[in-house]
Amino acid sequence: MTQKNTIKPEDLYLLKSVADPQLSLNGNDLAFVETRMLDEENTYSSNIFYLNTIEGNMPVQWTYGKHRNHSPRWSPDGESIAFVSDRDGKSQIYVMSKAGGEARQLTHCANGASNPVWSPDGKKIVFNLSVKPGEDAETKENQEKQADKPVPLEIEKMKHKSDAQGFWSGRYSQVALIDIESGGMEQLTSGEHDYQLQDWSPDGKWIAVTADLSEDKDFSFLSDVYIIHLETKDMKRITNGKGYFGSATWSPDGKYIGLFGHEREYENATHTKVWVYNLEFGNLQCLTAESDILAGDYAIGDFQQGAVTPGILWAEDSRSFYFLATDHGNTVVYYGSLDGELYPALLDQQHVYGLTTGGSMNKAVVAISKPSYPGDLFLLDVPSGELKQLTKVNEEFLNGVELADAEPIQFKSSDNWELHGWIMKPANLKEGEKAPLVLEIHGGPHAMYANSYFHEFQCLAAKGYAVLFINPRGSHGYGQHFVDAVRGDYGGKDYEDIMDAVNYALENFDFIDKDRLGVTGGSYGGFMTNWIIGHTSRFKAAVTQRSISNWISFYGVSDIGYYFTDWQIKSDLNDIEKLWKHSPLAYVDDMNTPLLILHSEKDYRCPIEQAEQLFIALKHRKKTAKFVRFPEANHELSRSGKPNLRISRLNYIAGWFDEYL
Repeated sequence: MTQKNTIKPEDLYLLKSVADPQLSLNGNDLAFVETRMLDEENTYSSNIFYLNTIEGNMPVQWTYGKHRNHSPRWSPDGESIAFVSDRDGKSQIYVMSKAGGEARQLTHCANGASNPVWSPDGKKIVFNLSVKPGEDAETKENQEKQADKPVPLEIEKMKHKSDAQGFWSGRYSQVALIDIESGGMEQLTSGEHDYQLQDWSPDGKWIAVTADLSEDKDFSFLSDVYIIHLETKDMKRITNGKGYFGSATWSPDGKYIGLFGHEREYENATHTKVWVYNLEFGNLQCLTAESDILAGDYAIGDFQQGAVTPGILWAEDSRSFYFLATDHGNTVVYYGSLDGELYPALLDQQHVYGLTTGGSMNKAVVAISKPSYPGDLFLLDVPSGELKQLTKVNEEFLNGVELADAEPIQFKSSDNWELHGWIMKPANLKEGEKAPLVLEIHGGPHAMYANSYFHEFQCLAAKGYAVLFINPRGSHGYGQHFVDAVRGDYGGKDYEDIMDAVNYALENFDFIDKDRLGVTGGSYGGFMTNWIIGHTSRFKAAVTQRSISNWISFYGVSDIGYYFTDWQIKSDLNDIEKLWKHSPLAYVDDMNTPLLILHSEKDYRCPIEQAEQLFIALKHRKKTAKFVRFPEANHELSRSGKPNLRISRLNYIAGWFDEYL
């Protein structure tokens, strides 16, 4: 029997991510997106594929090239798709016939277009675009290159930068409509507000959008759902102005709008719930108020590209629906109804990262990943729970490599809380051999490790490391009380949970070498890595990534600093002592573990000055530390950064542990 290869960082170039499945209303035709990394071009390519779920044919590629073609959306008659492509530079909307032929470019917007939604009669499309005051939807793309001279940037608002977009461009997200045949355009929203398109009513008269229309945006953290009448332009708010709502979808009979949202009872730690707005009576009702279900997909990974979490997917009866929920290390397909029914329709040890029903009650297409399985699409027969595999995008590659599986662990914390995580045994570990252990800590902190593929973990296991990863308090998926418990207590019980997990692993898995322990994490996980090595010397090596070291400076330099610090540390610049008490930098004298610091130059979430402060403080005290700066990268380096930098990052992590463990 031929011995299989073990996986390595560079194998990311060979793996394909399949995501955003979309069933047409006939329930048979499926469009989806396949994304891969391009080595030579050092970028990503996405293309749209088609298959018929009844015939079970091989997927047929519908778009080609080395660009990003994504967001396929079926026309109501199922004869065409609209999609977004950057093949000519900026992202624009294209339409393509199911019968074949070239895709036709529909929009030519100056700053690109996205998020296409069809009219019920299939003659028009509404979409999002980005314009400055004074510009409109008709402003065409300027092909002339502007003179490349630096200009000063004037700033008057606190929310002037974001990790995703960089510095604010002065543009606002608006909604426009285009006639598919004539190309005539009409801008539906305007002004100094951002509008995100949601859905089009079945009678064709209204569209739903989300927006925060507060005057002082710097101190507002709302998202309300509005419906806009296309003839009169009358706009009506259907949510209560107290929370964060979105993912709005109309029921087929037009009587209800389903929503995801919450009223910010626990700020950004609040559970997202399922709501329904009754258009006839004008009332908003929370359907999951009595349960601890978290609506949506809060699982994290480092592999999937372009995954989309849908809101409520209504069935034909306009009373039943499906949605994704996050629960105990899995994501689950839930069934719900206006009568209050609520139960899992697909529950297993897995990460469902895509869901589409085409309006059907009895079948769905799901995208599923597992710790040793990157991901594919499956046809779900809801009544029987039977799954039929539709794609095998990585079959050839997976047949030739040995992947490690993750064993679930469940244990009690030192103060008797139920905790849950996984241990990954090294690939090819022989009987009686001992292995070093790497502890991985997720970011957020309101996120969840899941039964999902993590390339980083697989690469470490392939090099002979056992990998331990858990969801400490503050993580999603274990109830509202659990996720809220970290706020105001960073470095307290969350730290104890993680140490309890290490103790549990050492007591229960005799293949772990207790004298060779390493720790790593990013964002909040980077904060916790810094905190750990300032409070214990049990780890022989540490790698901190996109981390926080000083809450005092974080308050002013992060794109979310001034409110995140208030929400999470429950403090601000009026209480410097509390901010400093929770800052790992305060404990730098006690840090004796060799530390590798990885940080991106353009990280505006946890800016690089956090790494600089820690590095200088360590070196000034003659401690062992190395600092690696990733150019042109932001906070998302590990998930969607430049391919060569993602590979470098994985090699740096393994290299540091190789040297010190």
